[in-house]
Amino acid sequence: MKLNERSVAHYALSNSPADHRGFLRTWGGPGTPPTPSGTGRRCWFVLKGNLLFSFESREARAPLGLVVLEGCTVELAEAPVPEEFAFTICFNAPGVRPYLLAADGPAAQEAWVKVLSRASFGYMRLVVRELENQLRDARQSLALHRHSSWKAGTSSCKTQPPDQLSRGLENGHTLSRDYSPMGLVEAGGSRPAGRNLAECELQGAASLLGRGQSPVSPETSCFSTLHDWYGQEILELRRGWRQRARGSQLKCEQQDKP
Repeated sequence: MKLNERSVAHYALSNSPADHRGFLRTWGGPGTPPTPSGTGRRCWFVLKGNLLFSFESREARAPLGLVVLEGCTVELAEAPVPEEFAFTICFNAPGVRPYLLAADGPAAQEAWVKVLSRASFGYMRLVVRELENQLRDARQSLALHRHSSWKAGTSSCKTQPPDQLSRGLENGHTLSRDYSPMGLVEAGGSRPAGRNLAECELQGAASLLGRGQSPVSPETSCFSTLHDWYGQEILELRRGWRQRARGSQLKCEQQDKP
């Protein structure tokens, strides 16, 4: 792999956010000067995407080395120095020696192993593929739920037994006893005294609000139910118009009297 040294150095020192950073001890590796086997070298490391940069210090203005985290695995290892929490970056390519690093403590070691294992594009492809599978399963589950809800709603609109059939016909469609204005008729078959047809129609439609139903729910997929729901405003206006007309008529009759 060929990289432009100037572009890589500019990216390493840019203000782009880093995925992880901190001090690690290294005993040599790809792009890092060799050190005595016993002491190692303490460097400042910065991880950006799948690129691991090493610097001589936190304030250094030029990277010492670069490790491209592709085709590799991160494994725990034993450090040459006691009380060091080491791990290695092992590459699948033949002839490339492992990159031995050590953190200052177990928490730092665990954090570095985790972020380095997830830095490659290969890992990101696996994550994206898994998310796509989850999205597909969620869409299929949602479609199945909608289909079952629609099926349940249509089955509730099938013909009812004779004692529950619609007793009235309005606007060319029959209304069930639950939602029909005629459903307010008492068991004896007589309409309550003092209530005209408009009041019965309004109460029949208003009964939907008492049930807490929505016109878009599967339970109200019947045309008659939707008709009653959206006709409430019309019924209210109709009753108000009749009351005003009756009041005007009574006023005119009073004025005509000698």
